[in-house]
Amino acid sequence: MKIAVFSTKPYDRQFFDAANQTYNYDLTFFETKLTQQTASLAQGFTTVCIFVNDEPDDITLEILARNGTRILALRCAGFNNVDLAKAAALDLQVVRVPAYSPYAVAEHTFGLILTLNRKIHRAHNRVREGNFALEGLLGYDLHNRTIGIIGTGRIGQIVAQIANGFGLEILAYDLHENADLTAIGVKYVPLDQLLTQSHIITLHCPLTPDSHHLIDDAAITNMKQGVMLVNTSRGGLIDTQAVIKGLKSEKIGALALDVYEQESDLFFEDLSDRIIQDDIFQRLTTFPNVLITAHQAFFTEDAMQNIAETTLANINDLDNDRICPNLVQLPATS
Repeated sequence: MKIAVFSTKPYDRQFFDAANQTYNYDLTFFETKLTQQTASLAQGFTTVCIFVNDEPDDITLEILARNGTRILALRCAGFNNVDLAKAAALDLQVVRVPAYSPYAVAEHTFGLILTLNRKIHRAHNRVREGNFALEGLLGYDLHNRTIGIIGTGRIGQIVAQIANGFGLEILAYDLHENADLTAIGVKYVPLDQLLTQSHIITLHCPLTPDSHHLIDDAAITNMKQGVMLVNTSRGGLIDTQAVIKGLKSEKIGALALDVYEQESDLFFEDLSDRIIQDDIFQRLTTFPNVLITAHQAFFTEDAMQNIAETTLANINDLDNDRICPNLVQLPATS
């Protein structure tokens, strides 16, 4: 089977080549994103493998199907960028990697929290310049503070377990309560109560029409003065303009982002010698209490190995007419 792998970097090739020793598929790696303009590169490929910022809209899927593609393999958990109804109409099977290493994202989340709270990033830069002053680096004990976790799936659950180790009081909001978390003292509360009572709020829920801009002006108004807000989930959960207003008013005392709602033109690329045209993103970078990483939370050896192995196993299941546990259930066509 010929597989076209889009949006690849050298590290993707490293892990996919290693995982492919089991299957010996014909892998072709493209650095470019999958878009309407690049879809023709996949002509003759039975399977197309994509990542979070690829653009499999209806026209792109039509081009893929017309050129022989039958499987769309996502090497990520989220599939909100896929036009599922169109895929179903074109008889395209869509598979994903629902969980690779939830520890990677959860641990990165706490790395951001600790870095922002104790100003480690600023302290590092000071020391490199010979400045050993402590003014402006004051943090607070996490112990006995309150953290609000929005979304308690696998990643949110591990965040809660780490928070419990720090002695944080833990509030959670989810449509489905996790009994393992209530057993360690996590308290499920309505969203408004979580926003009002939490010193730290961290997002770990999927992006759906209902959760789009979950954090907006109204949500920020309900938050504690000086709250820390962390998002390692999906960029669209946050209304960036509203967050900027919250930073300017000091309602938001610290912000950590590993995702950004317009990240597709920025993240995973070296733009250090270019003028970035995204004025909203550039505004975020001017705040001293904002910490941004470029969709890095998942990026561990363990996660990359799991992603490659699961993606190829998904393809192999479909290739051999086996039931694939990671098949995205497509909406029925009329």
